[in-house]
Amino acid sequence: MAARGAKRPAQLKAPDKLVFLLSLVPYLLEQRVVDVADAAAHFGTGEQEIRDAVRLIATSGLPGETGTYQPNDLFDIDWDSFEDDDVIVIVHHVAIDDAPRLSAREAAALIAGLQYLSASPENAGSAQLASLMAKLTEGASAAPSRLAVAESEADASLARIREAVAGGRQLEFTYRNALGHEGRRRVDPLRIASLGADWYLQAWCHTREDFRNFRVDRMSDLVVADAPIEDHSDREVPDTLFQGSDSDLDVVVDVAPDALPLLADYLADSRTEDVDGRLRVTLRLAHYHGLKRLIAGLPGLVTVVAPEEARAVVADWADAGLAGYRDAPSSVPDDAQSTGPTG
Repeated sequence: MAARGAKRPAQLKAPDKLVFLLSLVPYLLEQRVVDVADAAAHFGTGEQEIRDAVRLIATSGLPGETGTYQPNDLFDIDWDSFEDDDVIVIVHHVAIDDAPRLSAREAAALIAGLQYLSASPENAGSAQLASLMAKLTEGASAAPSRLAVAESEADASLARIREAVAGGRQLEFTYRNALGHEGRRRVDPLRIASLGADWYLQAWCHTREDFRNFRVDRMSDLVVADAPIEDHSDREVPDTLFQGSDSDLDVVVDVAPDALPLLADYLADSRTEDVDGRLRVTLRLAHYHGLKRLIAGLPGLVTVVAPEEARAVVADWADAGLAGYRDAPSSVPDDAQSTGPTG
């Protein structure tokens, strides 16, 4: 009989009981042989709850091809050890060995991404990331390929920007806009955000006396100043990365339906028109030159419709790219090149 006043383990609710059972099976398989008392201590529950769970596991499994349960389709335990000695030994298990595993290439890709995250200042020396990379290596179906993530110039700039944001200090840098114009800026750095492969700094620009977004790969000669950032609590800091302006330009494009979410930040409104299987929408951009990078990132998925000036900017940019290929020396011998039909 339990001692008077002894605290009984709390009864598990249905969702917690499911999590408990899903945790208990791998634990028993790993331990191979375990006392009921040790299992109860490990999970912080009562011994009777462990016994009930083990009996439930012994009636669980996967039906065979006939849709009925055969002896080999169920878990089985050493009943003599369980009933006589209070010892749990699973002698047959199902389904666990069929768990999907990452391929070597999948694991290598994930590890490369974790290496990139580990290189950022806030994650330097992270034990959690190191542990996760080790688990991915051990859990892959084969040894993952060794990959190294090289630090880019943007990564070095990000480190300096994070230093300024964390320290609450102003930042000075040279900025080159989309038109190629450069100028020195002094800003109060507020937030770092990413959009696709690009990183942006959201800051209060002392030169423009307004909030601005600066693309990190267009920043150079960064200097973290000694001056602290100013108090901007009386100003409304934009929640989105891109904000509209009275000087923005409207551009009409046809876009593949699946690619429309990639343009969500640029949409002028939610109106769409179906045109030959594509959606015609209006984008709002600060200048037409911003279309060049946007179109390049979505090859074949976006077509500029209007205005003509926007079409000309994209066409001239594409022609300049093709000219670079035409001017490059050919690696194919002249006598191997075909001139095409002459008829």
